[in-house]
Amino acid sequence: MTTNFASFDLHPNLVQAVDQCGYQTPTPIQTAVIPLLLNGQDVIGQAQTGTGKTAAFALPMLHNLLPGKGTVQALVLTPTRELALQVASTIASYGQFSGARVLAVYGGAAYGPQISGLRRGAEIVVGTPGRLMDLMEKGVLNIDQLRMVVLDEADEMLSMGFSEAIESILSKTPTERQTALFSATLPPAIRSLASRYLKQPQSVLIQKEQVTGVGIEQRVYFVSQHEKTAALTRLFEMENVSSALIFVRTRQASSELAGELTGRGFPAAPLNGDLNQEARERTLNSFRAGQVSVLVATDVAARGLDIDDISHVFNYDLPDDPELYVHRIGRTGRAGKTGIAITLVARFEKRMLYNLESFARQKLVRSTIPSEEDIRIQREQKLLASVNVWLQRGRYRRERELVESLVEQGFEPLEIAAAALKLARSEEKQRPIEHVTIFNEEAPERPRASRTRQGITRNNDSPRRQESRSNNSRRPAERTRTTADEPGMTRLALALGKQHGLRPAEVVGLIAAQGNIPGSSIGKILIQENNTLVDIPEMYVAQVLKATRQAHIRRQPLDLQVA
Repeated sequence: MTTNFASFDLHPNLVQAVDQCGYQTPTPIQTAVIPLLLNGQDVIGQAQTGTGKTAAFALPMLHNLLPGKGTVQALVLTPTRELALQVASTIASYGQFSGARVLAVYGGAAYGPQISGLRRGAEIVVGTPGRLMDLMEKGVLNIDQLRMVVLDEADEMLSMGFSEAIESILSKTPTERQTALFSATLPPAIRSLASRYLKQPQSVLIQKEQVTGVGIEQRVYFVSQHEKTAALTRLFEMENVSSALIFVRTRQASSELAGELTGRGFPAAPLNGDLNQEARERTLNSFRAGQVSVLVATDVAARGLDIDDISHVFNYDLPDDPELYVHRIGRTGRAGKTGIAITLVARFEKRMLYNLESFARQKLVRSTIPSEEDIRIQREQKLLASVNVWLQRGRYRRERELVESLVEQGFEPLEIAAAALKLARSEEKQRPIEHVTIFNEEAPERPRASRTRQGITRNNDSPRRQESRSNNSRRPAERTRTTADEPGMTRLALALGKQHGLRPAEVVGLIAAQGNIPGSSIGKILIQENNTLVDIPEMYVAQVLKATRQAHIRRQPLDLQVA
């Protein structure tokens, strides 16, 4: 039985790198996959996030690199730029003693540095399908000498509308290549892809974790999306938070929320793919030392996080994959301790919550956000408790002398005490109790994309859209309406439509990939004759508009604007 990485007969410099990264015992998927890939076989790996699959394909990839070629020998396709950066960084760390040249390429970034990296002789390229296709079409990404292709999180890539791009890339790769496909699920579309592009693949299945919830109190709060930060700060006021991990969807949200919390008096730091390894370690050390009590992280950036003393996990944004919820809450309540997992749910996330509960086979405890009066009472109780401690200690000789001098000036002792407490509470002005709109779980909710409705059909919660009715069946108001149908959503418009051959999957894929948002969060899509309307959550609007300024669709500028 394999007990360490040396037993795989990997190059010594790879074993040294793995040892330096702190890994000693291979995970089940590494034990199963590494020998297969070293033996030159194609592999289908079904495993959830966090099982160690990056090392499972990266180590054989590095082992089989031909030195001195100066050509792209391995290609890794990932659904998001954040994952591309993370995977590239991980591969580089494993190849640090072998001199492997690893490059991440992704949309939303300038072409120049990525093209320069390719011309300098990148040997392993990790990227999103759209940008990889662009670089191939520009003639700067040559894959004639490609020896290995990896599809990482294949089901997510297909759900984001990358099917055509993936097939286009695979069709241009050399016939004699090794291919590995990793996916949390294996729907028919994935199996079909594998049957066409993998040769007699060996299948590896890593069983899913089950949610036990032992030692973890799990609660859910229903709150408007744009007021989640206000709700979060109220919870921080009431909860005994010694250290917390907050999960958000995007890198931008991680940085923004960390800044907002710090400004409200709760020291927080972002943990996302923008951080290099040195900055990441610096952030984690500050967290471990208690200098920062809150980390705001993305799922990808939180991989490999090994901290045992997290008192609270907050799901600021719900994960698309219920299994990610398992990983998130599992970071509290460790080593026999109790923990608290709190999930904030907006209207458009209710179905995601129900999917999560179905997977976990348990219903999360419904709770109510603390009221303004609750916060005021809590603040006053904390203040009085603190004063009581000092009264019992009696260590305030100099302060008593100051009080006596004020009494000699004619002030009443009670007035002096009240003024002192007023000063002690001055920092509360930096933490105003912001308004929070509470909505009932049973409040009416417009149909979401998980139900068949005009303009959208979702199968098995996939964000594929199709037009289900003809223009003649639409009400006239729906053809020209510029406001979103659902609360918390904003309607965007682009000047391409049916006459340009535009399809819903293209819209979803482009906005999700370029804007770095989950495809499942995109709402109603109306493809009309000359233009298209698409609804996205309000919290993503600025992010999407900024990220898609230079984007093209069907070789034309996307020109996405608020309708």
